Amino acid sequence: MQRRVGTSLYAGLLFTVLGAIAWLTGQPFVFPSLGPSAFVLAFERRVRQREMLRVVGSHLIGAVAGLLAWTVVAAGVSITAAPAAASAEGFRLAAGATLSIVLTSWAMVATDAVHPPACATTLIVSLGLLSTPLQVAIIVASVVVLVEFHAGVLFAYERLVGDAHPLYRDDAEDG
Repeated sequence: MQRRVGTSLYAGLLFTVLGAIAWLTGQPFVFPSLGPSAFVLAFERRVRQREMLRVVGSHLIGAVAGLLAWTVVAAGVSITAAPAAASAEGFRLAAGATLSIVLTSWAMVATDAVHPPACATTLIVSLGLLSTPLQVAIIVASVVVLVEFHAGVLFAYERLVGDAHPLYRDDAEDG
């Protein structure tokens, strides 16, 4: 029970920082694939530096691959409404989305930066939802803020308590 409550509250805290930045700037610092990343960081509280870099790297890969696929295949089209059946726009979006998944998957495996939520990031970009260079930069900045805030919380907790992060009773029973 403690882990469920702790994980959900901590994921909310991580996301609240980005929500505040989005609200204050009017920019898309909150987007769907960031939620799963916040959950992963909250659930795996003792994430090491390498895993945090993997989270950032994978979203960077996904954002760039999505922008490349959208620019090459579907520029000017967005999935904000369902395209007409068998339309050229629908085909371009589907082809761009497929290309972005192929590029993102390949690059994540090739660079050992596998973090599945980045596949959602690449779709957000390649489907024309956040497809300007500024929006892609904001996506990457959001992930960096998320990971850095998480690292800061871990550092502060360790300095105050002397441990890397709390183990919940159900963690101790598991291992």
